[in-house]
Amino acid sequence: MDPRPLTPGDAERALSVAVSAARIAGREELARLGRVERIRRKSARDVVTDVDHLAERLILDEIRSAFPGDAMLAEESGEHAAAAGAAPTAGTGRAWIVDPLDGTVNYANGIPVFTVSIALAVDGRPCVGVVLDPVRDELFTAVAGEGTRLNGRRVVNPDKPDMGDYVIGLGYAPRDWRSDLGELRRSVRAARHLGSAALELSYVAAGRLDACIHPTGISNWDVAAAGLIAEEGGAVVTTADGQPWFELSRPSGSIGILAAPARHHRDLLGLFLASGRD
Repeated sequence: MDPRPLTPGDAERALSVAVSAARIAGREELARLGRVERIRRKSARDVVTDVDHLAERLILDEIRSAFPGDAMLAEESGEHAAAAGAAPTAGTGRAWIVDPLDGTVNYANGIPVFTVSIALAVDGRPCVGVVLDPVRDELFTAVAGEGTRLNGRRVVNPDKPDMGDYVIGLGYAPRDWRSDLGELRRSVRAARHLGSAALELSYVAAGRLDACIHPTGISNWDVAAAGLIAEEGGAVVTTADGQPWFELSRPSGSIGILAAPARHHRDLLGLFLASGRD
């Protein structure tokens, strides 16, 4: 498949709109940080706030004004079919995938670690990705086949030779696993859980994290932009069991992700799979 599913002009316009939408949402999130009015439980470990809904509405409005015929898939409001009637999860045509506030648990508790994540997929493949950290004013962007940039500067994962020097992002192991991933933890220098999968994947692209593993619990809106950013930054990105990392038809909350340099991706995957389930 052509690694550049959009013409340069189309990709530039899509990226510009995504950046604008992310910054609009990010400004509102910053203005309301520490002043959340409503928090609702979505699951045992997840919540949603009034700010999630506001930010999503602002993003979708910005995208619709520029691309009224495109499909959308957003965390809070779900699927929005294209003008031609195609659902975004069909994997055909253009679909925007939006997580207005990745790291809502952090945000709801006043912890300034969260992101805005926006991606455009064409025929089921992410081709433009934007992840904005509003607190640090750090903008990670990627276009398929053109590398990853942080605030406009090209970044690449440094690909450390020794996995024992790795600092990795590591999500929680499911309760039905035999271990707490202790063997994997002992094989690297340190493991961190930032509370935002999109930020961890973006940090892999920039080399702030050497790799990132989330066993499960991830949705397409968490990884559509950040997976592309990690991949274009030099990482090999797969699901946590080694399969292709992006598939629009996967149910929300069912995805695991593993991003690491090619040198040690297989080693990390093997350590992870050895943890196993009961």
